[in-house]
Amino acid sequence: MHSDSIDQWTHEHVFLGAGHARNERRAWFVVALTVVMMVGEIVAGSLFGSMALLADGWHMATHAAALGIAAFAYLFARQHARNSRFTFGTGKFGDLAAFASAIMLALIAVQIAYESAIRLAYPVPIAYGEAIFVAVLGLFVNLVSAWLLHSGDAHGHDHHHDHDHQEGHHHGHRHHDNNLRAAYVHVLADAATSVLAIVALVVAMVSQWVWADPAVGIVGSLVIASWAYGLIRASGAVLLDVNADKNLEAVIRGRLQTRGDRVTDLHLWQVGPGHRAAVISVVSNRPLPPAVYKRRLGGLRGLSHVTVEVETCQHAPPVSGAD
Repeated sequence: MHSDSIDQWTHEHVFLGAGHARNERRAWFVVALTVVMMVGEIVAGSLFGSMALLADGWHMATHAAALGIAAFAYLFARQHARNSRFTFGTGKFGDLAAFASAIMLALIAVQIAYESAIRLAYPVPIAYGEAIFVAVLGLFVNLVSAWLLHSGDAHGHDHHHDHDHQEGHHHGHRHHDNNLRAAYVHVLADAATSVLAIVALVVAMVSQWVWADPAVGIVGSLVIASWAYGLIRASGAVLLDVNADKNLEAVIRGRLQTRGDRVTDLHLWQVGPGHRAAVISVVSNRPLPPAVYKRRLGGLRGLSHVTVEVETCQHAPPVSGAD
């Protein structure tokens, strides 16, 4: 068989999210915005001797690093999307970046909790006016960044596919772009910290409750830690090939288990935002070619890579509800 004649049977393994290019641009823009804010605060803090500005500037450096990881993940995934060394493409690289970013977010929560506990035990004088100004400025930058990432579909509901083996509309299951979600959570966490800081500083300034600022800091650290935990679970599940789409699995079984055919093994996992791969074993006493079973799965949008093996069994038990 000539190579030209088998081209129609081969395919690429490009499993990038539908909004990959758009999300990459937005991620780099947010990185640039964060770095400019960070440098500005550090320089201003050094020139004016402001510890509040210096502290917030170095705090933003950790978020800039995490956002940089997200941006580089998009860049790497795009540049190596067709690299044959990656068996199922680079669609999961964003989940690896999200997992690393979530770990950083958890460490930031620990740092905030530790510093707040120290401040509770050993209160220090607070320059309220300066601290509130820094918090408001940081909040503005973070709100702009959050708007950019959210308008880039931060919740990652990808329904389009760059690799369309199956056409049609999948039954509504949504697949998250965890890399964009991680970047969004970072700026959201920073924005939440700024809001809590503003409230606590105003309360402390009016009532002279010095403990209000560190107490709110501990509350904020718990909220950020819970977000980090959720992100670790979501991205970790993708990295460990956990099947989180039981609805799609049920639909696959329903379409294949007809006329005595029985699915004996089914592996379904995510290979990129909005892309699932499946390896399926079918046993039948009247086996059909694998291509027939693949055609039965036509129209399941989100099912981007399907491998079917068929075994003959003269005594295959009938399936409940078979035609």
